[in-house]
Amino acid sequence: MEKTENHGLRKWLSYLPPTQWLPDYRASYLPSDLVAGVTLAAYAIPVSLAYATLAGLQPQVGIYGYLLGGLGYALLGSSRQLAVGPTSAISLMIASSIALMAGDDALRYAQIASLAAFTVAGLALISWALRLSVLVRLISDSILVGFKTGAGLTIAVTQLPSLFGVAGGGHNFFERLVLILGQLSGTNPIVLAVGLLAILAIVAGDRLFPGRPVALVVVCAAIIAATLLGLPAMGVPITGAIPSGLPSLHGPALRLRDVEGIVPLAGGVLLLAYIEGVSAARSLAVKHGYALDPRQEFLGIGAANLFAALGQGYPVAGGLSQSAVNDKAGARSPLALVFTSITLAICLLFLTGLLENLPKAVLAAVVLTAVAGLINFPELRRMSRVSRVDFYAATIALIAVLLLGILQGILLAALASIIMLLIRASRPHVAFLGRIPGTYDYSDIDLHPENEPLEHAIVFRPESNLIYVNADTVLQAVLDRIEAEKVSDLKLVVCDLSASPLLDLAGSGMLRKLHAELAAQSIPLRVVGAHGRARDLLQADNLEEKLGGVEGRSLDELLESQGAQSSAHREIRVADPD
Repeated sequence: MEKTENHGLRKWLSYLPPTQWLPDYRASYLPSDLVAGVTLAAYAIPVSLAYATLAGLQPQVGIYGYLLGGLGYALLGSSRQLAVGPTSAISLMIASSIALMAGDDALRYAQIASLAAFTVAGLALISWALRLSVLVRLISDSILVGFKTGAGLTIAVTQLPSLFGVAGGGHNFFERLVLILGQLSGTNPIVLAVGLLAILAIVAGDRLFPGRPVALVVVCAAIIAATLLGLPAMGVPITGAIPSGLPSLHGPALRLRDVEGIVPLAGGVLLLAYIEGVSAARSLAVKHGYALDPRQEFLGIGAANLFAALGQGYPVAGGLSQSAVNDKAGARSPLALVFTSITLAICLLFLTGLLENLPKAVLAAVVLTAVAGLINFPELRRMSRVSRVDFYAATIALIAVLLLGILQGILLAALASIIMLLIRASRPHVAFLGRIPGTYDYSDIDLHPENEPLEHAIVFRPESNLIYVNADTVLQAVLDRIEAEKVSDLKLVVCDLSASPLLDLAGSGMLRKLHAELAAQSIPLRVVGAHGRARDLLQADNLEEKLGGVEGRSLDELLESQGAQSSAHREIRVADPD
């Protein structure tokens, strides 16, 4: 009884990652985590202000996301270096979706954004319970390249009005771009100069001082310059007063049924947050030599969003850029996120007054430099040369985001990824085998024309699982080959299932149909190389007798027993009977 209780306790403790890394924590790690936490806070302040503005919320709401979201992730996340907070793509997704839900009501807008974070937390818990981490793997890296490029371009065009000092507008990338081009004559030269100087300073600083909080230095310099030069009086838009103090904690002000479309929005956010977070966390785990639990990441994301929502924040996620800052600064454990939260809390209590004169053009510069890494045209060009299928998948995701927006784009990209997977599975390569000269081995004769053709047999090998999506395709390929080859005195057709570990009833039905076609011509069908589960299914489907048995036998032995060897192979057998 005691053993059972201890086992149950250990199981529940396994869902609390601190119980795994705290016992091995050393006092020497503490300074590194402290420095990383303060450094991440310095990075987070300008970025979170910019992303909250991008999301259409008050600037301090972005800081709330880093402060509270980091604490939630530190409690339940499995990565030791992943940094959690607002991201550019999620911020734009929130802005483009909630604007229609809230109308012109600013309070309802903020409440819906907070409800979205609560809903993400709930969906993350459901995804953890249903073990849905495996489904997210269906989204290919190629799809993500196109999606990120489209998201980067979309986010960039939303920041151009703040950079040029014009009104902007529009609902998708192309509308926004056309409107901005039409408004360029009204550009405010002072605003543009401030924004361009900020971009140049951030880019140069990142190259000269990699891993340092360059954006924070630029923000501080911009605030000082705006105050001394009186830029607000010259028509340069600024952030204005930012309320000081910590966020008050309370539950959602709205219910799910009060907001139509909140669940699809939260589902898209969770999908994006999980993909981006796990991608970053996995690379960091490999670098530092520890195991990442992809399923546990649902709990980490859920806790981060629950904590952010309790503080009236909006959805957060782990991001590659902020995690790289955290890692380079020396983070050894999630305690770095705790120190980040403490630092941000101090800033909210005592330093918000210093941010009042921050030019919005500088925030736009921070966003533009941050999302530049998302745009990856060189990789798209490489795909076009190496794999057309991957290039088409990435292009679908790119166009979907540009035309439909971030939310619809990620959902369509996910759908496109699954469809591309099914298309690939439905068109497997069927290899027709010939003997490798001088050996007892066989390989694809179409790829290796030097192989010896079999004189009285056709051997085919489906190079994928033989399942419902491709069974008819494989059957037709075999029948076409038999018709095209016109093998004289055909004695045998062999299906080599060594490359098909999975066989379903449709695959079994395909073999049944092929057997019937061949039986009408008095040609036997045999199977070799069947894996254990495939053999079990064929036996259960009463095909064993029709196929002459499905137990282990080599292709070479089968061809010899049926007299379907090549003349060259018979010479080898005579010379080397063993």
